[in-house]
Amino acid sequence: MPSLPDNLGGVADLLDIAIETATPERVVATMPVTPDHHQPFGLLHGGVSVVLAETAASVGGFLAAPDGRAAAGLEVNANHVRPVRDGTLTATATPLHTGRTTQVWEVKIRNADDQLVCASRCTLAIVDQTDAPSAA
Repeated sequence: MPSLPDNLGGVADLLDIAIETATPERVVATMPVTPDHHQPFGLLHGGVSVVLAETAASVGGFLAAPDGRAAAGLEVNANHVRPVRDGTLTATATPLHTGRTTQVWEVKIRNADDQLVCASRCTLAIVDQTDAPSAA
């Protein structure tokens, strides 16, 4: 199984996303919600939830991909079902389909009270690792 980099970098670092569990069958990621994550009206920005969901799915997709292959996002959707102002979110990603050229992951984001905040589905392309964006 391929290994993850020590640091996710990029937007994951900016949003303070941490990977708690990472296997090809399940990824758990956490993220604090601070005013830096808010939209103009003091609630968690929906785009931040989407970043958390796609990060969790992409980590799982990378781990589920064959050697020499990587995962890159093709499509993501999200239903925001509960507003959040603060606390810690937990995203749990599980694969619905892990094919040769595509993967589909379901991601459920919950608050500290285990209430559903966002339900997302991410479709990933499985590409040659040399075609994947650089981690640098």
